[in-house]
Amino acid sequence: MPETEFNAQFFEQFLDDYFAESEEHLRSVRRNILDLEDALTSGHEVKKDTLNELFRSFHTLKGISAMAGVSAAETLAHFMESYLRLLRDGQTAISEAGIRALIKSTQKVEEIVAARRADSEIPSIDDETRLLDELANETGGPIRTFDAPAAAIDSDSLYLFTFVSASELAERNVNVNSVRERLQQIGTIINSRPIVREGGQVAFEFSVETDESEELFRAWAADGIEFERVVDEIEVFDDVTAGRQRLLGQSNVVRVELSRLDALMLMVGELVVSRAKLDEQLKQIAASLPGDMVSHLEETNHAIELQLRDLRDGVMRTRMTPIGEVFERLEFAVRDLARDIGKKVGLEISGENTEIDKMLVEKVLDPLLHLVRNAVSHGIEEAAGRIAEGKPEIGVIRLHASTVGESIVLEVSDDGAGIDIEKVAARASERGLIKSRSKFDEAELLDILSIPGFSTKDHTDKASGRGVGMDVVRRAVDELNGTISLETRAHLGTTFTIQLPLTLAIADALIVAVDKERFAVPQAGVREVIEVERSAVRRLENNEIIEYRGAALPLVRLSKLFALDDAYREVFHAFVVGEGQQAVGIAVDRVIGQAEIVIRAVSDPLTQVPGISGATELGDGRLVLILDVTAITRRLKEIV
Repeated sequence: MPETEFNAQFFEQFLDDYFAESEEHLRSVRRNILDLEDALTSGHEVKKDTLNELFRSFHTLKGISAMAGVSAAETLAHFMESYLRLLRDGQTAISEAGIRALIKSTQKVEEIVAARRADSEIPSIDDETRLLDELANETGGPIRTFDAPAAAIDSDSLYLFTFVSASELAERNVNVNSVRERLQQIGTIINSRPIVREGGQVAFEFSVETDESEELFRAWAADGIEFERVVDEIEVFDDVTAGRQRLLGQSNVVRVELSRLDALMLMVGELVVSRAKLDEQLKQIAASLPGDMVSHLEETNHAIELQLRDLRDGVMRTRMTPIGEVFERLEFAVRDLARDIGKKVGLEISGENTEIDKMLVEKVLDPLLHLVRNAVSHGIEEAAGRIAEGKPEIGVIRLHASTVGESIVLEVSDDGAGIDIEKVAARASERGLIKSRSKFDEAELLDILSIPGFSTKDHTDKASGRGVGMDVVRRAVDELNGTISLETRAHLGTTFTIQLPLTLAIADALIVAVDKERFAVPQAGVREVIEVERSAVRRLENNEIIEYRGAALPLVRLSKLFALDDAYREVFHAFVVGEGQQAVGIAVDRVIGQAEIVIRAVSDPLTQVPGISGATELGDGRLVLILDVTAITRRLKEIV
């Protein structure tokens, strides 16, 4: 590998570590800032440990941002660290303004890290640094400028070590991590940062305080380590051992790029297809083999099937992360928004240990954020109004997560005023979206709320009234092959329920047949499969219905949706999808069986068809289309 290419890859891996470490520290920061706010609100004394943890987190963020060359995050973390030093040392007391400044600055650090990850423009930090500086002024002086030295130490014991990464050194396990460990053994690492030399060569500089002999350092030249005595004074930070060098520290946790896990899951998927082909071939040759040989082959085939399922589950577990990571970020956002618009809101979280695919974490964050912001803005009443209705002064938003079969269920509920259906109907009627109606069900209500640009607010605020929100939520959930439902009661509150598949790569599915075509139906979207006799079908206004659990179930033939021939058999099957009044039976000729399918999404817009989410290959080598149950139920409203 050319040295320049190796250096580029080396630095990219270093940046991946920076992003992962930043996420961990920001997660800790959010939790501790919320603890600070709780202590301030309740009048309890702020725990010293909380301030120390916050201080160390920002100290480390400052250091690792410097190493990664993200100067905006480095500077802002420095200002926050300095303000926290004043709090920790008792030079000032925590206040609402201080909490607000820490929250705003933390959010800005998140934006900066996200911008660096996306290689987009880094946002300005002027407002946040000015606010922190004003808080420091209240104690008698501004936060010292970033370049001002805090303290000096004896330069006789300071050395600057430079490690130059190279592919041949990596083959001998000589890397940044091993060099850092070596330097820690001889003294204290004061500062560290990456540098890019001419020609794209990556090197790392470490400022180390040590009393060891220079003879020892000279022996390290063969490992790409250079050194020189530091003559000028340099800045010394508190808690250096818990500071920036943690980025390169050892751990019993191995960070793996999600793309590598995706590739591994893809290979598992190929194995699933190969095993299905083997199963099909065994059926074809079974009649020509001795019975005992067939028995042994079937036993081996079954063992491979079980082992593959265990392998799939094992790969899935490596991709899973607790949903609590998302819930913590939502709690941070809820408190910040409630404070800005002057409402009193509490957040109750349950099921935070429920695990979700890491790939879904970022994708599910935005829709959940929209829902909780709408709950704060639209759902929770002002304190005076709640008291007048006999409710507690503080409104409650509840986040709950659970696993149901091969799906994860996320609930966002509030104890607010509920959705004003009459107001929604009036606004929708004004815009010509619906005819004048006295009432409609909750599924239709959700459809109206999800119309792009629809809003019941006459004036915008920080959270809502801009005509964006539920359409974004609906679209995001649809893209994840999930479903969303709504339940609301006047003066009691609203609950949104999102159901998502645990994985978007491999799924258990029903294989159904219509005419000569076969389709795969992911089981996560199917409530029940029923057998229907032709004589049980009734016609109502050009639509077909059947009796189902004491109620009428609309019946739609899949052949009608995709313009296929339909023989109208005397006995056929139907799979039930949807909930409550939105439940629909989709009729097929027959259900062939179950299969574990590998989902291949249809990405070409020229080949996309409403109601089809992708394709898969079965054991006999035939390609079958995968039905998008959510899209089909929505499309049915145009037909039924």
